[in-house]
Amino acid sequence: MRGRLIRWGLPVVLVAVAGVGAAMAATATTSAKSATVKTAKSKTFGTILVASNGRTLYRYTLDRKHVNRCSSDATCRKYWPALLVKAGAKPQAGMGVTASLVGTIKAAAGMRQVTYAGYPLYVFAGDKRAGQTAGQNFESEWYVVNTKGALVKHAVKTSASPAPATTTGTSGGGGDAWG
Repeated sequence: MRGRLIRWGLPVVLVAVAGVGAAMAATATTSAKSATVKTAKSKTFGTILVASNGRTLYRYTLDRKHVNRCSSDATCRKYWPALLVKAGAKPQAGMGVTASLVGTIKAAAGMRQVTYAGYPLYVFAGDKRAGQTAGQNFESEWYVVNTKGALVKHAVKTSASPAPATTTGTSGGGGDAWG
């Protein structure tokens, strides 16, 4: 009996520990004493907002100005970590970002969520490195953000070549290469 418990229980404990570690890592990458919202050039979506670590920033279509509708849903928070700063810290506006559009709203645990044009900003857990846009059009509710604070719902056409096709499906578009 004890052998069966160890054989089944140990993997469950290890998975739980790994999950907590991953969640802590995701939170750690999205919270800081001060966050910087900056821009990056995307071949697919034009100039978009990114965090100081280069990860793409997204808006949730169910949010309203100054209202985070993702925070009440554990699954949403898991896959869409908010861009956070410590209370009292002011987020920074990087090159190409309109400083007057950068702000914060109240978040849990003494933190503030960074906003742009009043809307809360998030990163996608599926974007593992700078430049990825795997969260784009996820469930037709999550979109990258342009420098005006608007959702970018379609690929940007360039005069040099036709816009690349974007894939759609249950996980949205994705895998943007940076120029």
